[in-house]
Amino acid sequence: MLNALREAESLGLDTVQVFTKNQQQWKAKPLDPAMVRDWAIEVRRLGWHEGGPGDAKGGGGRIVSHASYLANLASPDDVLWTRSIDLMVDEIERCEHLAIPFLVHHPGAWTTSDSASGLRRIAQAYRQLLSRTRGAAVVCCLETTVGAGSQIGGRFDELAALRAAIIDATGEPTRLGFCVDSCHVHAAGYDCSSAAGAASVLQQFDAACGMSNVKCVHLNDSKGACGSHLDRHEHVGAGTLSPRTIKDSGFGPFVNHPHLRGVPKILETPKGTDEKGVAFDAHNLRRLRRLVLAPG
Repeated sequence: MLNALREAESLGLDTVQVFTKNQQQWKAKPLDPAMVRDWAIEVRRLGWHEGGPGDAKGGGGRIVSHASYLANLASPDDVLWTRSIDLMVDEIERCEHLAIPFLVHHPGAWTTSDSASGLRRIAQAYRQLLSRTRGAAVVCCLETTVGAGSQIGGRFDELAALRAAIIDATGEPTRLGFCVDSCHVHAAGYDCSSAAGAASVLQQFDAACGMSNVKCVHLNDSKGACGSHLDRHEHVGAGTLSPRTIKDSGFGPFVNHPHLRGVPKILETPKGTDEKGVAFDAHNLRRLRRLVLAPG
């Protein structure tokens, strides 16, 4: 995990998203105390323990963790649902030990039940999650999805209803936020293929879910067309969010929205290097930073 911090620094980034365990395994070894200590030292050296939109206790920090893809809090299967809750408790506790303020996760899929039942299962799961991790500063961030099949989170009104149900079940609004993924939003059917379109989409999200509740943004272009429900990320400027020029793409409103200025923005674009050995992340970062306007 320390290498993630150092690589991010070498690329000129000022935030990072990490997995605190193998995302394809249910169980993980406890965090090594020496690693936790070294992690804290490195985070403070970088200054990434400050800034950001604030955790559940009003503290700072702008590092993000992504939870395991195995968890499905909406599952109608009691065994899988219980295992998912246990897994998410572990994810929260690991973030708390590492002072990572934001934990992103996909809401879940209702599979063989129905949407309403899936929403109830997630709210019931959160009642256990927040009770078992009472007092934690970690904010759990429901990620927007492409809305494929029985996935929950493709529609803004669905995310708003889910957040309201979780708050009703737990009474802890400060421990719950959102992660907006530009690729997912576009593929779900909200047209972000132009600056004007993306600005309108963010207004719709604000009206339904509240932009002040966004704690993290994933900035990815999309291989799939608007409404394709295809979860395939592309380099910034090379996908369907950028059909013309990068200046008129959907990315400008995401990097310049006043409520998103201090929110961690993560690249989940393809990794690797070009023919000259330059990291693709460096290219994507440069394209995005060219869009940033001076405040005011």
